[in-house]
Amino acid sequence: MDVTFKIRRQNPDVRDLEKPYWQEFVLNDVDPTDRVLEMLHRIKWEQDGSLSLRRSCAHGVCGSDAMRINGVNRLACKILIRDVGERVQVEPILGLPVVKDLIVDMTPFFDHYKQVMPFFVNDDPLPEDGRERLQTQADREQFDDTTKCILCACCTTSCPSFWANGHYVGPAAIVGAHRFIFDSRDQAGAERLDILSEPNGVWRCRTIFNCTPACPRDIEVTKAIGEVKLAIRKGTNVGIIETSAIH
Repeated sequence: MDVTFKIRRQNPDVRDLEKPYWQEFVLNDVDPTDRVLEMLHRIKWEQDGSLSLRRSCAHGVCGSDAMRINGVNRLACKILIRDVGERVQVEPILGLPVVKDLIVDMTPFFDHYKQVMPFFVNDDPLPEDGRERLQTQADREQFDDTTKCILCACCTTSCPSFWANGHYVGPAAIVGAHRFIFDSRDQAGAERLDILSEPNGVWRCRTIFNCTPACPRDIEVTKAIGEVKLAIRKGTNVGIIETSAIH
């Protein structure tokens, strides 16, 4: 089958190309099970070597090839041609500065992520037997879903609240905080909740639900945000709060 790709291009460093424009490419002999990423490679290697995109593992783990495909945030390596049809529109994810073509500057995204202390905090001495700090399966289940985040930015850059206010930490940062807030072994939950209580924290979420379907790892992002909101309202140093009320 023949497939037409309509790609939004931009090169801010080159005169006459600094403004976004659309360019079409036609690929022949495309199989329905080919991936969008493979077809973008074909365009770059066979038709226009100046096309720029970011990719790495090509297996849905690194998250580097996040882009808008037919108006939806997706990983190009996970989407098959049969899922998008014979006309495919590709553009960079929204809300972040474009470096070139499909590549965006992820610095603001990671700056927000760093704000929520996305690391384990526990100053207690290690167990005498030298083993790791153990926890029950029930405790682990409270944050298991949010450990799957690959920092692709699909959820954050699908969020209208983030588009409207680049100071909002965004869904991915809240997911990263959730993973540690609800870890019964961590000791910095209250500090993270204080950070997320600020005006550009969790309350800027308007529960639009764009983030959950955008996640390529099927994380229940909106549910995690709701659990953080509930923890703040309860003033709980969590890892132990009852979340069934908002499931």
